[in-house]
Amino acid sequence: MRCVRLWWIADIGSKCQHSIMPLYEPIETGVRLNALASDLLSIRWETNAISADFVLPDDDEHVLRISFDGPCIVRLLDEMALSTEEDDTPDKGLAPNHFAYRLEGARFACSQSETWREVSAPVGQPTIHYRFVTGWACMDVLSGAIPSFSIAAKGS
Repeated sequence: MRCVRLWWIADIGSKCQHSIMPLYEPIETGVRLNALASDLLSIRWETNAISADFVLPDDDEHVLRISFDGPCIVRLLDEMALSTEEDDTPDKGLAPNHFAYRLEGARFACSQSETWREVSAPVGQPTIHYRFVTGWACMDVLSGAIPSFSIAAKGS
C-alpha cells in the first residue's frame, strides 16, 4: 500500500512512519456478522495470548471469538471515544458495516515501542495492527501473531 505523505514521530529515540491517511484493509472472519449490531462481550488475557468474544446479533447462544497466540498490545475504546479521537485524516479502505481490518499508518501502532514491535514478531516479520469495529466498541490489537476466528458457546 502506498502513502501520499509521511509524518515522522519520535518513538523512543528512533523514527516511526505515520501516514497522514491510515489505510484499512478489510479482512474476512469466515463468519457472517452485522458489525453495527455487535458489541464486545469479554476479553481474556493470558501469558502471551488474548481472546475476545463479540456478540453475534442473530445468535443468543454463541459468540465470535478472536484469538491471538502471541504477545499483544491491546486498546479498547467505546464508540464515543473512537468518534472523538483526534485523527482528522480520511480513513481509506473502510467498508460499511465491516468488522475486521488490518491497518497501516495509524497513530496507535506508531506510538508503541519500536523495540517491542521488533522483538514481539517472528524473525523477519512485522507486527501488524488489527482493528475490530462494532456499533458500540473498537478493539485495536498490535501483534506479530495472526488472529484466528471461531464460533464459541456464550460463556465458555
